[in-house]
Amino acid sequence: MTAPHTPHTLAVLGLGRMGAALATRLVTQGWNVVGWTRSGRAPGTVKVTSDPSAAVARADLVLMSLFDGPACQQVLDDVHDSLRAHTIVVNTSTIAPAEASELARQLGSSYVHAPVLGSVPAAAAGTLQILAAADQNTLGRARPVLETLGTVQRVDDASTAAALKLIANNSLAGAVLALRDSLRQADALGLPRAQVLDVLQLGQLGALVTRKRPFLTDGSAAGTAEFTIGALAKDMALLAAASNTPLRSATGLADTPAAPEADITAAATVPAVEEAVLEPLRAYIRGHATGDPAHFHDAFLPTARIEGIRHGAFVSWRLDEYCALFQGRPASDEPTRSRRIDVTDVHGTIATATMTLWHGADTFTDIFLLVRVDDSWRIANKTYHRRP
Repeated sequence: MTAPHTPHTLAVLGLGRMGAALATRLVTQGWNVVGWTRSGRAPGTVKVTSDPSAAVARADLVLMSLFDGPACQQVLDDVHDSLRAHTIVVNTSTIAPAEASELARQLGSSYVHAPVLGSVPAAAAGTLQILAAADQNTLGRARPVLETLGTVQRVDDASTAAALKLIANNSLAGAVLALRDSLRQADALGLPRAQVLDVLQLGQLGALVTRKRPFLTDGSAAGTAEFTIGALAKDMALLAAASNTPLRSATGLADTPAAPEADITAAATVPAVEEAVLEPLRAYIRGHATGDPAHFHDAFLPTARIEGIRHGAFVSWRLDEYCALFQGRPASDEPTRSRRIDVTDVHGTIATATMTLWHGADTFTDIFLLVRVDDSWRIANKTYHRRP
């Protein structure tokens, strides 16, 4: 455990679901670990401090397990002056390829980008698959820690490691959606759930069904989520942005109105969103894609208002005023733009929906109130937030 150049003291920054599992695994295998989490919640097996700078001040290796790229950048900015000259920073967080490249540029040879494949049980058992990008010397120093957590596969660079992790999670999203669709079709055919799960366990979805069968049977044994819908949807959004490609998996997961902390397999049991609710939202997307305001007239009630902050001032447009902003042709950069329906939530004859739109340098969050009128759905109001 104490070979030359092997880290003696580890700091784990981020003690959420996965970070806590990683820190606990390291402690149980004899490593000296101090942890930090902004939530204040931590496993009882891990020594913690309320100051991230204090956590890294004596560490030979800092392991980060944070939710996204901005969190990684913020925490590194906070602790940068407290890092010792030869401290290695190992980042297991799932972030965008460009974000991983930027962190690698900032930290140089002391940085290891090491996203992991596997969830909480694999972390606890030390059976994660770890995609590690670093130079040979740095990876050699970090390897004893990483091999405590799982099997290391070296990758050429941080951007590639981050991209491969997103692709792996995309396949997970596809499996969840395939399971959801199979169960919905089986329910429509009146097939017994137990018999359906027996058959699905024999096929390509077998491992997922086997792990989650108690929850898929009656929802009573869900336990602690191993991986959440919110995290998976975040990863699919990163992949969509990085590849500039609309992803069915991202939209499909976002259409499931499950709680953000729900296990991903909750997506398999949530009823499908009524197709008619999505129609005005799709008409709205067509309006942006084509620049043709006729699509907005299809999407909105005539009495609708569109409200938000434009050029620093609050605006409240009538529908005709909003439509006048469009010239009947696509934006010049339309091929690079994308939109995603994030969440829809139906309550009888009303519904809410959230959409993200990536328009050049600007990202919009649109929130809609919809109402069912004369057996069809229309948008009654829209509010938006624009961020550069």
